[in-house]
Amino acid sequence: MSSSVDQIKSRIDILSLVSSYMKLDRAGASWKGKCPFHNEKTPSFFVSPDRGSYYCFGCGASGDIFTFVEEFEGLDFKGALKLLADRAGVTLEVYSKNDKDEKETKSEKEKLYEIMEEATKFFEKNLKENTKESEEARAYLKSRGLTDKTIQDFRIGFAILDWRKLYDYLKGKGFVDKEIELAGLAKRPEDVKKAMYDRFRGRVMFPISDSSGRIIAFSGRILVDDGKSAKYLNSPETPIFNKSSVLFGIDKAKDSIRKNNFSILVEGQMDLVLSHQAGFKNTVASSGTAMTDKTVSKENIINNLGLVYRLSKNIVLAYDADKAGVNASNRFAKIALSLGMDVKVASMKEGVDPADVISKEGRDAWHEVIRNSKHFIPFMLERILKDASGDERKAGRGIRERLLPFVNDLESSIEKSHFIRLISDKSGIAEDALIEDLKKVESELKYEKEETEIAKANVEKKFRKDPIERRLLGIAFWQEGVKDKIIEPELIFNKLSKVKDAYKDIREDLIYEAEEFYLNSENLQKDVQEMLLSIEEEYLNEELVKMMVEFKNLKDKSKEVEILKKINEINKRKEEIKNSR
Repeated sequence: MSSSVDQIKSRIDILSLVSSYMKLDRAGASWKGKCPFHNEKTPSFFVSPDRGSYYCFGCGASGDIFTFVEEFEGLDFKGALKLLADRAGVTLEVYSKNDKDEKETKSEKEKLYEIMEEATKFFEKNLKENTKESEEARAYLKSRGLTDKTIQDFRIGFAILDWRKLYDYLKGKGFVDKEIELAGLAKRPEDVKKAMYDRFRGRVMFPISDSSGRIIAFSGRILVDDGKSAKYLNSPETPIFNKSSVLFGIDKAKDSIRKNNFSILVEGQMDLVLSHQAGFKNTVASSGTAMTDKTVSKENIINNLGLVYRLSKNIVLAYDADKAGVNASNRFAKIALSLGMDVKVASMKEGVDPADVISKEGRDAWHEVIRNSKHFIPFMLERILKDASGDERKAGRGIRERLLPFVNDLESSIEKSHFIRLISDKSGIAEDALIEDLKKVESELKYEKEETEIAKANVEKKFRKDPIERRLLGIAFWQEGVKDKIIEPELIFNKLSKVKDAYKDIREDLIYEAEEFYLNSENLQKDVQEMLLSIEEEYLNEELVKMMVEFKNLKDKSKEVEILKKINEINKRKEEIKNSR
Protein backbone atom coordinates (compact mmCIF):
# COMPACT_ATOMS: atom_id res chain seq x y z
CA MET A 1 0.00 0.00 0.00
CA SER A 2 1.31 3.42 -0.90
CA SER A 3 0.28 5.58 2.03
CA SER A 4 0.94 5.28 5.75
CA VAL A 5 -2.76 5.92 6.37
CA ASP A 6 -3.78 2.92 4.24
CA GLN A 7 -1.26 0.67 5.99
CA ILE A 8 -2.48 1.77 9.43
CA LYS A 9 -6.14 1.31 8.48
CA SER A 10 -5.40 -2.21 7.25
CA ARG A 11 -3.91 -3.13 10.65
CA ILE A 12 -6.16 -1.26 13.10
CA ASP A 13 -9.93 -1.56 12.92
CA ILE A 14 -12.23 1.08 14.43
CA LEU A 15 -13.83 -1.35 16.92
CA SER A 16 -10.59 -2.54 18.52
CA LEU A 17 -9.27 1.01 18.68
CA VAL A 18 -12.33 2.61 20.30
CA SER A 19 -12.79 -0.41 22.62
CA SER A 20 -9.28 0.19 23.97
CA TYR A 21 -10.42 3.65 25.12
CA MET A 22 -13.96 3.01 26.33
CA LYS A 23 -16.56 0.32 27.09
CA LEU A 24 -18.76 -0.69 24.16
CA ASP A 25 -21.75 -3.06 23.97
CA ARG A 26 -23.07 -4.81 20.88
CA ALA A 27 -26.11 -3.17 19.25
CA GLY A 28 -27.03 -5.19 16.16
CA ALA A 29 -24.36 -4.74 13.49
CA SER A 30 -22.87 -1.82 15.46
CA TRP A 31 -21.50 -1.24 18.97
CA LYS A 32 -22.58 1.50 21.36
CA GLY A 33 -21.37 3.31 24.47
CA LYS A 34 -21.47 6.64 26.30
CA CYS A 35 -19.96 9.36 24.16
CA PRO A 36 -16.48 10.45 25.32
CA PHE A 37 -16.97 13.86 23.73
CA HIS A 38 -19.97 15.08 25.71
CA ASN A 39 -21.60 14.28 29.04
CA GLU A 40 -24.52 11.88 28.66
CA LYS A 41 -26.43 9.37 30.77
CA THR A 42 -27.87 7.21 27.94
CA PRO A 43 -25.42 5.78 25.35
CA SER A 44 -25.79 7.47 21.97
CA PHE A 45 -22.26 6.86 20.60
CA PHE A 46 -22.19 4.15 17.90
CA VAL A 47 -19.24 2.42 16.24
CA SER A 48 -19.75 0.74 12.86
CA PRO A 49 -17.05 -1.87 12.04
CA ASP A 50 -18.43 -2.26 8.51
CA ARG A 51 -18.05 1.45 7.72
CA GLY A 52 -14.90 1.91 9.81
CA SER A 53 -16.44 4.94 11.51
CA TYR A 54 -18.19 6.24 14.63
CA TYR A 55 -21.12 8.61 15.12
CA CYS A 56 -22.74 10.18 18.18
CA PHE A 57 -26.46 10.88 17.87
CA GLY A 58 -26.21 13.13 20.93
CA CYS A 59 -23.54 15.64 19.91
CA GLY A 60 -22.88 14.72 16.28
CA ALA A 61 -19.20 13.80 16.72
CA SER A 62 -18.14 11.49 13.89
CA GLY A 63 -15.12 10.20 12.02
CA ASP A 64 -12.61 7.37 11.56
CA ILE A 65 -9.71 6.02 13.65
CA PHE A 66 -7.64 9.14 12.98
CA THR A 67 -10.27 11.71 13.96
CA PHE A 68 -11.11 9.64 17.07
CA VAL A 69 -7.50 9.69 18.28
CA GLU A 70 -7.11 13.37 17.39
CA GLU A 71 -10.16 14.41 19.40
CA PHE A 72 -9.80 11.96 22.28
CA GLU A 73 -6.09 12.52 22.82
CA GLY A 74 -6.10 16.23 21.94
CA LEU A 75 -3.56 15.74 19.14
CA ASP A 76 -3.07 17.18 15.67
CA PHE A 77 -3.18 14.83 12.68
CA LYS A 78 0.55 14.12 12.71
CA GLY A 79 0.43 13.31 16.42
CA ALA A 80 -2.44 10.89 15.80
CA LEU A 81 -0.58 9.44 12.81
CA LYS A 82 2.54 8.84 14.95
CA LEU A 83 0.54 7.26 17.77
CA LEU A 84 -1.39 4.94 15.44
CA ALA A 85 1.72 4.08 13.40
CA ASP A 86 3.52 3.04 16.60
CA ARG A 87 0.51 0.94 17.55
CA ALA A 88 0.27 -0.67 14.10
CA GLY A 89 4.02 -1.18 13.67
CA VAL A 90 4.14 1.06 10.59
CA THR A 91 7.28 3.10 9.83
CA LEU A 92 6.49 6.67 8.88
CA GLU A 93 8.73 7.95 6.10
CA VAL A 94 8.19 11.56 7.12
CA TYR A 95 9.87 10.84 10.46
CA SER A 96 12.84 9.02 8.96
CA LYS A 97 13.95 11.53 6.31
CA ASN A 98 16.66 14.10 7.00
CA ASP A 99 17.62 15.48 3.58
CA LYS A 100 17.98 19.23 3.26
CA ASP A 101 15.23 19.79 0.66
CA GLU A 102 12.65 17.89 2.70
CA LYS A 103 13.68 19.80 5.86
CA GLU A 104 13.06 23.15 4.17
CA THR A 105 9.47 22.24 3.23
CA LYS A 106 8.48 21.19 6.75
CA SER A 107 5.92 23.22 8.64
CA GLU A 108 6.82 25.44 11.57
CA LYS A 109 5.35 22.99 14.09
CA GLU A 110 7.17 20.03 12.61
CA LYS A 111 10.47 21.89 12.88
CA LEU A 112 9.69 22.66 16.52
CA TYR A 113 9.04 18.99 17.26
CA GLU A 114 12.37 18.16 15.63
CA ILE A 115 14.29 20.79 17.54
CA MET A 116 12.79 19.63 20.86
CA GLU A 117 13.79 16.04 20.06
CA GLU A 118 17.34 17.16 19.28
CA ALA A 119 17.50 19.15 22.53
CA THR A 120 16.32 16.10 24.49
CA LYS A 121 19.06 13.94 22.94
CA PHE A 122 21.61 16.67 23.74
CA PHE A 123 20.55 16.85 27.40
CA GLU A 124 20.53 13.03 27.69
CA LYS A 125 24.10 12.89 26.32
CA ASN A 126 25.22 15.63 28.73
CA LEU A 127 24.00 13.63 31.72
CA LYS A 128 26.18 10.66 30.69
CA GLU A 129 29.34 12.75 30.17
CA ASN A 130 32.42 12.05 32.31
CA THR A 131 32.58 15.54 33.83
CA LYS A 132 32.30 16.83 37.38
CA GLU A 133 29.02 18.65 36.58
CA SER A 134 27.43 15.58 35.02
CA GLU A 135 28.58 13.36 37.89
CA GLU A 136 26.95 15.76 40.35
CA ALA A 137 23.71 15.69 38.33
CA ARG A 138 23.72 11.88 38.31
CA ALA A 139 24.49 11.81 42.03
CA TYR A 140 21.54 14.13 42.71
CA LEU A 141 19.14 11.88 40.79
CA LYS A 142 20.46 8.78 42.60
CA SER A 143 20.12 10.57 45.97
CA ARG A 144 16.43 11.07 45.19
CA GLY A 145 16.03 7.34 44.63
CA LEU A 146 15.87 7.20 40.82
CA THR A 147 17.16 4.08 39.05
CA ASP A 148 19.09 4.10 35.77
CA LYS A 149 16.07 2.57 34.02
CA THR A 150 13.74 5.32 35.25
CA ILE A 151 16.19 8.02 34.17
CA GLN A 152 16.36 6.41 30.74
CA ASP A 153 12.58 5.80 30.44
CA PHE A 154 11.75 9.43 31.26
CA ARG A 155 14.66 10.68 29.14
CA ILE A 156 15.94 12.86 32.00
CA GLY A 157 18.96 14.91 30.98
CA PHE A 158 21.24 17.73 32.07
CA ALA A 159 21.84 21.29 30.83
CA ILE A 160 25.40 22.20 31.73
CA LEU A 161 26.27 25.59 33.20
CA ASP A 162 27.30 27.19 29.91
CA TRP A 163 25.74 30.19 28.19
CA ARG A 164 25.54 28.82 24.64
CA LYS A 165 26.25 25.08 24.61
CA LEU A 166 22.78 24.00 23.43
CA TYR A 167 22.46 26.99 21.09
CA ASP A 168 25.75 26.13 19.33
CA TYR A 169 24.74 22.47 19.09
CA LEU A 170 21.38 23.29 17.49
CA LYS A 171 22.97 25.77 15.07
CA GLY A 172 25.33 22.97 14.05
CA LYS A 173 22.28 20.83 13.31
CA GLY A 174 21.01 23.41 10.82
CA PHE A 175 18.38 25.17 12.94
CA VAL A 176 18.12 28.96 12.69
CA ASP A 177 17.82 31.55 15.48
CA LYS A 178 14.10 32.06 14.92
CA GLU A 179 13.36 28.35 15.37
CA ILE A 180 15.55 28.01 18.48
CA GLU A 181 13.92 31.06 20.07
CA LEU A 182 10.39 29.99 19.08
CA ALA A 183 10.98 26.59 20.72
CA GLY A 184 11.76 28.40 24.00
CA LEU A 185 15.29 26.97 24.17
CA ALA A 186 17.26 30.22 23.82
CA LYS A 187 16.71 33.87 24.62
CA ARG A 188 17.64 36.97 22.71
CA PRO A 189 19.78 39.51 24.63
CA GLU A 190 18.82 43.20 24.81
CA ASP A 191 21.91 43.99 22.74
CA VAL A 192 20.84 42.50 19.41
CA LYS A 193 24.46 42.44 18.22
CA LYS A 194 25.24 39.72 20.78
CA ALA A 195 24.47 36.08 20.19
CA MET A 196 21.47 34.38 21.75
CA TYR A 197 22.01 32.37 24.93
CA ASP A 198 20.54 29.18 26.41
CA ARG A 199 17.41 29.46 28.55
CA PHE A 200 18.34 26.35 30.58
CA ARG A 201 21.76 26.24 32.28
CA GLY A 202 22.99 24.14 35.21
CA ARG A 203 19.71 22.24 35.48
CA VAL A 204 18.47 18.66 35.56
CA MET A 205 16.08 18.49 32.60
CA PHE A 206 12.70 16.76 32.58
CA PRO A 207 11.15 16.56 29.07
CA ILE A 208 7.38 17.14 28.86
CA SER A 209 5.53 15.20 26.14
CA ASP A 210 2.13 15.34 24.50
CA SER A 211 -0.03 12.24 24.64
CA SER A 212 1.63 10.75 21.54
CA GLY A 213 5.06 10.99 23.17
CA ARG A 214 6.42 13.97 21.20
CA ILE A 215 8.57 16.29 23.33
CA ILE A 216 6.92 19.72 23.52
CA ALA A 217 8.56 21.43 26.52
CA PHE A 218 11.02 21.12 29.41
CA SER A 219 11.05 21.66 33.14
CA GLY A 220 14.53 22.18 34.55
CA ARG A 221 15.51 21.84 38.24
CA ILE A 222 18.51 23.87 39.32
CA LEU A 223 21.39 21.64 40.40
CA VAL A 224 23.27 24.11 42.62
CA ASP A 225 21.13 26.79 44.27
CA ASP A 226 22.73 30.19 43.69
CA GLY A 227 20.18 32.03 45.84
CA LYS A 228 18.95 34.04 42.82
CA SER A 229 17.51 31.61 40.32
CA ALA A 230 14.17 29.80 40.52
CA LYS A 231 14.29 26.21 41.76
CA TYR A 232 12.35 25.11 38.68
CA LEU A 233 12.39 26.79 35.29
CA ASN A 234 9.77 25.81 32.74
CA SER A 235 9.50 26.33 28.99
CA PRO A 236 7.48 29.35 27.89
CA GLU A 237 4.33 28.84 25.83
CA THR A 238 5.12 27.99 22.21
CA PRO A 239 3.11 26.97 19.11
CA ILE A 240 3.36 23.33 20.32
CA PHE A 241 3.12 23.89 24.09
CA ASN A 242 0.04 25.28 25.81
CA LYS A 243 0.59 25.24 29.57
CA SER A 244 -3.07 24.78 30.42
CA SER A 245 -3.63 21.82 28.09
CA VAL A 246 -0.78 19.50 29.12
CA LEU A 247 -0.06 17.22 32.07
CA PHE A 248 3.45 15.90 32.71
CA GLY A 249 3.59 12.12 32.20
CA ILE A 250 0.24 11.78 30.39
CA ASP A 251 1.86 9.82 27.53
CA LYS A 252 3.07 7.15 29.97
CA ALA A 253 0.07 7.23 32.31
CA LYS A 254 -2.94 7.08 30.00
CA ASP A 255 -3.04 3.29 29.49
CA SER A 256 -2.75 2.66 33.23
CA ILE A 257 -5.45 5.25 33.98
CA ARG A 258 -7.82 3.41 31.65
CA LYS A 259 -6.87 0.02 33.11
CA ASN A 260 -7.13 1.04 36.80
CA ASN A 261 -10.06 3.45 36.26
CA PHE A 262 -8.52 6.26 38.29
CA SER A 263 -5.68 8.74 38.04
CA ILE A 264 -3.32 10.15 40.66
CA LEU A 265 -2.43 13.82 40.32
CA VAL A 266 0.80 15.00 41.97
CA GLU A 267 2.61 18.30 41.94
CA GLY A 268 6.27 17.78 41.07
CA GLN A 269 8.46 15.99 38.57
CA MET A 270 10.12 13.84 41.24
CA ASP A 271 6.70 12.94 42.67
CA LEU A 272 5.59 11.77 39.22
CA VAL A 273 8.76 9.88 38.27
CA LEU A 274 9.08 8.07 41.62
CA SER A 275 5.38 7.19 41.66
CA HIS A 276 5.78 5.53 38.26
CA GLN A 277 8.96 3.80 39.44
CA ALA A 278 7.03 2.44 42.44
CA GLY A 279 4.48 0.90 40.06
CA PHE A 280 1.78 3.60 40.14
CA LYS A 281 1.88 4.28 36.43
CA ASN A 282 -1.53 6.01 36.49
CA THR A 283 0.14 9.13 37.94
CA VAL A 284 0.30 12.51 36.18
CA ALA A 285 1.76 15.80 37.38
CA SER A 286 0.93 19.47 36.98
CA SER A 287 4.52 20.65 37.46
CA GLY A 288 5.81 22.59 34.50
CA THR A 289 2.24 23.26 33.41
CA ALA A 290 -0.40 25.73 34.49
CA MET A 291 -3.90 24.96 35.71
CA THR A 292 -6.61 27.39 34.74
CA ASP A 293 -9.50 28.12 37.10
CA LYS A 294 -11.93 27.39 34.30
CA THR A 295 -12.90 24.12 32.68
CA VAL A 296 -12.31 25.51 29.20
CA SER A 297 -10.08 28.34 28.00
CA LYS A 298 -11.27 31.39 26.07
CA GLU A 299 -10.08 29.62 22.93
CA ASN A 300 -12.37 26.73 23.94
CA ILE A 301 -9.46 24.38 24.57
CA ILE A 302 -10.24 21.76 27.19
CA ASN A 303 -7.71 22.22 29.97
CA ASN A 304 -5.18 19.63 31.13
CA LEU A 305 -7.79 17.59 32.98
CA GLY A 306 -9.79 17.08 29.79
CA LEU A 307 -7.96 13.96 28.62
CA VAL A 308 -7.76 12.50 32.14
CA TYR A 309 -11.52 13.01 32.47
CA ARG A 310 -12.16 11.02 29.31
CA LEU A 311 -9.90 8.19 30.47
CA SER A 312 -11.52 7.93 33.92
CA LYS A 313 -13.83 10.09 36.02
CA ASN A 314 -12.05 9.01 39.22
CA ILE A 315 -9.08 11.05 40.44
CA VAL A 316 -6.94 11.21 43.59
CA LEU A 317 -5.24 14.54 44.36
CA ALA A 318 -1.91 13.97 46.12
CA TYR A 319 -0.51 17.43 46.66
CA ASP A 320 1.84 18.71 49.37
CA ALA A 321 0.15 19.68 52.64
CA ASP A 322 1.59 23.24 52.63
CA LYS A 323 -0.50 26.32 51.81
CA ALA A 324 0.48 26.37 48.13
CA GLY A 325 -0.32 22.67 47.78
CA VAL A 326 -3.73 23.06 49.46
CA ASN A 327 -4.63 26.03 47.23
CA ALA A 328 -3.57 24.17 44.10
CA SER A 329 -5.50 21.09 45.21
CA ASN A 330 -8.61 23.23 45.71
CA ARG A 331 -8.33 24.68 42.20
CA PHE A 332 -7.96 21.23 40.66
CA ALA A 333 -10.87 19.87 42.71
CA LYS A 334 -13.18 22.67 41.55
CA ILE A 335 -12.43 21.98 37.91
CA ALA A 336 -12.67 18.22 38.35
CA LEU A 337 -15.99 18.43 40.21
CA SER A 338 -17.43 20.72 37.54
CA LEU A 339 -16.48 18.05 34.98
CA GLY A 340 -18.49 15.51 36.99
CA MET A 341 -15.45 13.65 38.30
CA ASP A 342 -15.25 11.73 41.58
CA VAL A 343 -12.51 13.60 43.45
CA LYS A 344 -10.55 12.16 46.37
CA VAL A 345 -7.67 13.71 48.33
CA ALA A 346 -4.66 11.86 49.73
CA SER A 347 -3.79 13.04 53.22
CA MET A 348 -0.13 14.15 53.35
CA LYS A 349 1.90 15.07 56.43
CA GLU A 350 3.04 18.69 56.71
CA GLY A 351 6.38 19.16 54.94
CA VAL A 352 6.29 15.73 53.24
CA ASP A 353 5.67 15.28 49.51
CA PRO A 354 4.91 12.05 47.58
CA ALA A 355 8.58 11.73 46.53
CA ASP A 356 9.61 11.73 50.22
CA VAL A 357 7.02 9.06 51.09
CA ILE A 358 8.19 6.78 48.27
CA SER A 359 11.96 7.24 48.65
CA LYS A 360 12.06 7.20 52.48
CA GLU A 361 9.13 5.02 53.51
CA GLY A 362 8.75 2.80 50.45
CA ARG A 363 6.14 1.66 47.96
CA ASP A 364 3.80 0.15 50.56
CA ALA A 365 3.59 3.46 52.46
CA TRP A 366 2.64 5.27 49.24
CA HIS A 367 0.04 2.59 48.52
CA GLU A 368 -1.51 3.22 51.96
CA VAL A 369 -1.63 6.97 51.33
CA ILE A 370 -3.53 6.42 48.07
CA ARG A 371 -5.78 3.70 49.53
CA ASN A 372 -6.80 5.92 52.47
CA SER A 373 -7.67 8.94 50.33
CA LYS A 374 -11.05 10.56 51.07
CA HIS A 375 -13.67 12.27 48.93
CA PHE A 376 -12.88 15.97 48.64
CA ILE A 377 -16.01 17.20 50.50
CA PRO A 378 -15.49 15.27 53.80
CA PHE A 379 -11.74 15.89 53.52
CA MET A 380 -12.29 19.65 53.34
CA LEU A 381 -14.93 19.49 56.09
CA GLU A 382 -12.44 17.87 58.48
CA ARG A 383 -9.88 20.58 57.68
CA ILE A 384 -12.42 23.39 58.26
CA LEU A 385 -13.63 21.95 61.58
CA LYS A 386 -10.04 21.45 62.72
CA ASP A 387 -9.16 25.06 61.84
CA ALA A 388 -12.25 26.30 63.75
CA SER A 389 -11.09 24.56 66.97
CA GLY A 390 -14.63 24.24 68.34
CA ASP A 391 -15.73 27.77 67.42
CA GLU A 392 -19.18 27.15 65.87
CA ARG A 393 -19.41 30.57 64.18
CA LYS A 394 -15.97 30.17 62.63
CA ALA A 395 -16.87 26.65 61.47
CA GLY A 396 -20.14 27.88 59.95
CA ARG A 397 -18.38 30.70 58.12
CA GLY A 398 -15.71 28.31 56.83
CA ILE A 399 -18.35 25.87 55.57
CA ARG A 400 -20.29 28.69 53.86
CA GLU A 401 -17.23 30.25 52.20
CA ARG A 402 -14.86 27.34 51.67
CA LEU A 403 -17.01 24.25 51.26
CA LEU A 404 -20.46 25.03 49.85
CA PRO A 405 -19.05 26.39 46.54
CA PHE A 406 -17.62 22.88 45.96
CA VAL A 407 -20.95 21.24 46.88
CA ASN A 408 -22.50 23.55 44.29
CA ASP A 409 -20.12 22.15 41.66
CA LEU A 410 -21.49 18.63 42.11
CA GLU A 411 -23.64 17.58 39.14
CA SER A 412 -25.90 15.15 41.00
CA SER A 413 -28.71 16.43 43.26
CA ILE A 414 -28.53 13.12 45.15
CA GLU A 415 -24.83 13.70 45.85
CA LYS A 416 -25.53 17.24 47.00
CA SER A 417 -28.22 15.98 49.38
CA HIS A 418 -25.88 13.26 50.71
CA PHE A 419 -23.08 15.72 51.49
CA ILE A 420 -25.45 18.29 53.02
CA ARG A 421 -26.55 15.59 55.50
CA LEU A 422 -22.92 14.65 56.16
CA ILE A 423 -21.93 18.29 56.80
CA SER A 424 -24.91 18.71 59.10
CA ASP A 425 -24.06 15.56 61.10
CA LYS A 426 -20.38 16.49 61.51
CA SER A 427 -20.83 20.23 62.19
CA GLY A 428 -24.14 20.31 64.08
CA ILE A 429 -25.54 22.88 61.65
CA ALA A 430 -29.19 22.25 60.69
CA GLU A 431 -29.73 20.87 57.15
CA ASP A 432 -32.30 23.60 56.41
CA ALA A 433 -29.73 26.31 57.17
CA LEU A 434 -27.12 24.61 54.95
CA ILE A 435 -29.64 24.23 52.09
CA GLU A 436 -30.59 27.92 52.38
CA ASP A 437 -26.95 28.98 52.23
CA LEU A 438 -26.31 26.59 49.32
CA LYS A 439 -29.11 28.29 47.36
CA LYS A 440 -27.41 31.65 47.94
CA VAL A 441 -24.10 30.21 46.77
CA GLU A 442 -25.81 28.80 43.66
CA SER A 443 -27.25 32.24 42.92
CA GLU A 444 -23.89 33.96 43.44
CA LEU A 445 -22.08 31.48 41.18
CA LYS A 446 -24.86 31.25 38.60
CA TYR A 447 -23.07 33.24 35.90
CA GLU A 448 -19.80 31.35 36.43
CA LYS A 449 -21.65 28.06 35.94
CA GLU A 450 -23.47 29.35 32.86
CA GLU A 451 -20.16 30.49 31.39
CA THR A 452 -18.71 27.01 31.94
CA GLU A 453 -21.73 25.35 30.32
CA ILE A 454 -21.50 27.65 27.28
CA ALA A 455 -17.79 26.90 26.97
CA LYS A 456 -18.47 23.16 27.20
CA ALA A 457 -21.11 23.46 24.47
CA ASN A 458 -18.62 25.33 22.28
CA VAL A 459 -16.06 22.57 22.75
CA GLU A 460 -18.65 19.97 21.74
CA LYS A 461 -19.30 22.03 18.58
CA LYS A 462 -15.57 21.95 17.86
CA PHE A 463 -15.60 18.15 18.07
CA ARG A 464 -18.24 18.13 15.34
CA LYS A 465 -17.03 20.95 13.09
CA ASP A 466 -13.26 21.21 13.39
CA PRO A 467 -12.34 17.79 11.93
CA ILE A 468 -14.66 18.37 8.96
CA GLU A 469 -13.41 21.91 8.34
CA ARG A 470 -9.79 20.77 8.59
CA ARG A 471 -10.26 17.88 6.20
CA LEU A 472 -12.21 19.92 3.64
CA LEU A 473 -9.80 22.86 3.64
CA GLY A 474 -6.84 20.48 3.41
CA ILE A 475 -8.38 18.96 0.28
CA ALA A 476 -9.06 22.42 -1.17
CA PHE A 477 -5.50 23.69 -0.46
CA TRP A 478 -4.09 20.46 -1.93
CA GLN A 479 -6.24 20.51 -5.09
CA GLU A 480 -5.43 24.20 -5.57
CA GLY A 481 -1.82 23.27 -6.24
CA VAL A 482 -2.27 20.28 -8.56
CA LYS A 483 -2.61 20.30 -12.32
CA ASP A 484 -5.32 17.65 -12.80
CA LYS A 485 -7.94 18.64 -10.25
CA ILE A 486 -10.43 16.06 -9.02
CA ILE A 487 -12.30 18.59 -6.85
CA GLU A 488 -12.81 22.27 -7.62
CA PRO A 489 -11.23 24.11 -4.62
CA GLU A 490 -13.60 27.09 -4.91
CA LEU A 491 -16.52 24.79 -4.16
CA ILE A 492 -15.05 24.24 -0.68
CA PHE A 493 -13.65 27.75 -0.21
CA ASN A 494 -17.06 29.31 -0.88
CA LYS A 495 -18.69 27.09 1.72
CA LEU A 496 -15.97 27.76 4.32
CA SER A 497 -15.18 31.38 3.49
CA LYS A 498 -15.74 32.54 7.09
CA VAL A 499 -13.19 30.13 8.60
CA LYS A 500 -10.63 29.77 5.79
CA ASP A 501 -8.24 32.39 7.18
CA ALA A 502 -8.21 30.75 10.63
CA TYR A 503 -6.44 27.72 9.10
CA LYS A 504 -3.89 29.49 6.88
CA ASP A 505 -1.03 29.08 9.41
CA ILE A 506 -1.36 25.28 9.26
CA ARG A 507 -1.92 25.11 5.50
CA GLU A 508 1.05 22.77 4.88
CA ASP A 509 -0.09 20.40 7.64
CA LEU A 510 -3.58 20.24 6.16
CA ILE A 511 -2.22 19.56 2.67
CA TYR A 512 -0.06 16.76 4.06
CA GLU A 513 -3.11 15.28 5.81
CA ALA A 514 -5.23 15.44 2.64
CA GLU A 515 -2.51 13.83 0.51
CA GLU A 516 -2.05 11.03 3.05
CA PHE A 517 -5.76 10.27 2.97
CA TYR A 518 -6.66 10.80 -0.68
CA LEU A 519 -3.63 10.41 -2.96
CA ASN A 520 -4.69 7.67 -5.43
CA SER A 521 -7.95 7.22 -3.54
CA GLU A 522 -11.28 6.58 -5.29
CA ASN A 523 -13.30 8.02 -2.39
CA LEU A 524 -12.33 11.70 -2.68
CA GLN A 525 -15.45 13.02 -4.47
CA LYS A 526 -17.82 10.90 -2.37
CA ASP A 527 -16.18 11.99 0.90
CA VAL A 528 -16.15 15.68 -0.06
CA GLN A 529 -19.86 15.53 -0.92
CA GLU A 530 -20.66 13.90 2.44
CA MET A 531 -18.48 16.38 4.39
CA LEU A 532 -20.05 19.37 2.65
CA LEU A 533 -23.48 18.12 3.69
CA SER A 534 -22.27 17.54 7.26
CA ILE A 535 -20.77 21.00 7.59
CA GLU A 536 -23.90 22.59 6.10
CA GLU A 537 -25.93 20.68 8.68
CA GLU A 538 -23.75 22.06 11.49
CA TYR A 539 -24.11 25.61 10.21
CA LEU A 540 -27.89 25.12 9.98
CA ASN A 541 -27.96 23.87 13.57
CA GLU A 542 -26.09 26.98 14.71
CA GLU A 543 -28.45 29.22 12.78
CA LEU A 544 -31.46 27.36 14.21
CA VAL A 545 -30.28 27.93 17.79
CA LYS A 546 -29.72 31.60 16.98
CA MET A 547 -33.24 31.92 15.54
CA MET A 548 -34.82 30.13 18.52
CA VAL A 549 -33.08 32.47 20.98
CA GLU A 550 -34.14 35.47 18.91
CA PHE A 551 -37.74 34.23 18.85
CA LYS A 552 -37.73 33.63 22.61
CA ASN A 553 -36.46 37.17 23.35
CA LEU A 554 -38.57 38.88 20.68
CA LYS A 555 -40.22 42.12 21.76
CA ASP A 556 -41.52 43.22 18.36
CA LYS A 557 -44.33 40.68 17.69
CA SER A 558 -44.59 41.80 14.06
CA LYS A 559 -41.39 39.87 13.32
CA GLU A 560 -42.75 36.56 14.65
CA VAL A 561 -43.96 35.31 11.26
CA GLU A 562 -40.64 36.18 9.59
CA ILE A 563 -38.58 34.30 12.18
CA LEU A 564 -40.90 31.30 12.18
CA LYS A 565 -40.59 31.21 8.38
CA LYS A 566 -36.77 31.12 8.65
CA ILE A 567 -36.98 28.35 11.28
CA ASN A 568 -39.24 26.37 8.98
CA GLU A 569 -36.82 26.83 6.05
CA ILE A 570 -33.89 25.64 8.16
CA ASN A 571 -35.76 22.54 9.31
CA LYS A 572 -36.85 21.84 5.74
CA ARG A 573 -33.26 22.01 4.47
CA LYS A 574 -32.08 19.76 7.32
CA GLU A 575 -34.70 17.21 6.30
CA GLU A 576 -33.53 17.42 2.65
CA ILE A 577 -29.96 16.72 3.75
CA LYS A 578 -31.12 13.78 5.84
CA ASN A 579 -33.09 12.30 2.93
CA SER A 580 -30.23 12.78 0.47
CA ARG A 581 -27.98 10.44 2.44
